[in-house]
Amino acid sequence: MKAVGKASGKIILMGEHAAVYGQPAIALPFSAVQIQATVTDQGQALSVSCDFYDGLVHQMPKIWESLKHAIRFSLYRIGAPSDPAIHVQIDSTIPAERGMGSSAAVAVAVARALFAFYQKDLSNQELWDIVQSSEKIAHGNPSGIDAATTSGKQPVFFIKGQVIEPLNLHLDAYLVVGDSGKMGHTLEAVSDVATLYQDQQDARLWIKELGDLTRQAKKYLASGQVQALGQVMNQAHLLLQKLGVSDEKLDYLVDVAHVQGALGAKLTGGGRGGCMIALAANQHQAEKIAQALEKSGACQTWIQYLGE
Repeated sequence: MKAVGKASGKIILMGEHAAVYGQPAIALPFSAVQIQATVTDQGQALSVSCDFYDGLVHQMPKIWESLKHAIRFSLYRIGAPSDPAIHVQIDSTIPAERGMGSSAAVAVAVARALFAFYQKDLSNQELWDIVQSSEKIAHGNPSGIDAATTSGKQPVFFIKGQVIEPLNLHLDAYLVVGDSGKMGHTLEAVSDVATLYQDQQDARLWIKELGDLTRQAKKYLASGQVQALGQVMNQAHLLLQKLGVSDEKLDYLVDVAHVQGALGAKLTGGGRGGCMIALAANQHQAEKIAQALEKSGACQTWIQYLGE
């Protein structure tokens, strides 16, 4: 027997970090990068193979506890044995620790593959429960954005604790994603922002401003105001700098994008490494920005049209 589960990456357009504090965020499924999990009935015990581990699930190092939990919790929800003689193969083009939803996408793909293997229906709520519980291990206090976006096909407007609102995105523009080549430190960044939020009134104001900018961005997306969207992206990056979640490489790549004519540019995800994004008015400009980013040290770039 064999079953497959898939998930896409994600890009946070606006609202990272602020989403943890009840402010909105906008995130997009990012199909340029994907994860596929394949489950087969082979071996003598539960095993897994991926880029960073190949062996028995119960022997996985603690650093991969979130993946182990996604597998175990899925089996528990299915009602399957806790150590079945099956193998989980994970193939990914999503760079790890870059703010592109890698850990959530793995959990989504694994849950889908395991439920398909055991021929069990997987409800949206059950998938959410599995992915969020795995994300709590990976990131401490996850907003839920990654769980919502890597498992869906539409952009979402997200406020923690509220019903996720799908967005229709028909923006005649392009999004360039640049990988700084440095692993992000989401857990550390989230923890440090939490300390700032508790101790400093300014930090609480910055979080609120990020939320206000995200609400504006939602309006600009709906009305196709590309220039205005770029402006709020720029303002968001400045606030994320103040919160201490950017770094020199991300700031440099953001500056490079501006020099090449980007309408807006900012970090995306947890920050302190990971990726940045730039908004381009047309494909030619997007390609020009992508080439400049790679010449300036981005280890990889992707371009996604926002009009589909």
